[in-house]
Amino acid sequence: MYTESNIYLAGMIGPQEIILILLVVLILFGGKKIPELMKGLGKGVKEYKKAVNGIEDEVSNMADENSKKQDAETEKSL
Repeated sequence: MYTESNIYLAGMIGPQEIILILLVVLILFGGKKIPELMKGLGKGVKEYKKAVNGIEDEVSNMADENSKKQDAETEKSL
């Protein structure tokens, strides 16, 4: 009936589906609205990357502080 490969292929989007999606978006929003939508999408992606980088920096700073504290405690105990 359903094999693993059939289920896997059902999730893939081909070029025909992408063209269909683009045509539907063009019909729904029109040519003038699409650049505005893409600009908003670009800003959203930029904000997301900025937030991810901020979290990564915060985690690395906390790890550095913890290692410095452990080093200081080790030197005190010696």
